Amino acid sequence: MNRCGWVNDDPLYIDYHDHEWGVPVYDDQKLFELLNLEGAQSGLSWYTVLKKRENYLQAFDYFDPQKIIQYDDQKIDELLKNEGIIRNRLKVQAVVRNAHAYIKIVDEFGSFSQYIWAFVDGKPIINHFTSLEEVPSTTEISKHMSKDLKKRGFTFVGPTICYAFMQATGMVNDHLTTCFCYTGKEVTS
Repeated sequence: MNRCGWVNDDPLYIDYHDHEWGVPVYDDQKLFELLNLEGAQSGLSWYTVLKKRENYLQAFDYFDPQKIIQYDDQKIDELLKNEGIIRNRLKVQAVVRNAHAYIKIVDEFGSFSQYIWAFVDGKPIINHFTSLEEVPSTTEISKHMSKDLKKRGFTFVGPTICYAFMQATGMVNDHLTTCFCYTGKEVTS
């Protein structure tokens, strides 16, 4: 079975590629989770974060922004001792800061999904790449998204992180044309 070249032989990674990556996500909390996990990836590989994903979900109350905005210094110190996550103070603090910014966006736009999907006019961009070398690390849209998220108080949301987030959430579908997941059209979860 042909898959995109970035997938290794770990069943966890294969399952992520085959069933999640590139499939449109519209659930607010799931979008918030993935944005923060992409931020945790900064300077690392997605595979590293994926292996720790379940630990992240438990440590961060399943990325419930209403709970995360209550985190204090004691909770942050507790998280920094958790060996199941990436123990980087700036990245941990970013999740808390991002939760506050997320709440403001939901108040303004009605949902995070409405806000974030507006960057692609509400529907996935379907690319037709034949090799990994063709897949960009940033686009004009991811640069615009990054700038707007930062303006609204988010951190760890640079253009590369935003593009990876767009791929993960199906805002763009970058399965290679040689991959069995490639359909050349919009897929839904």
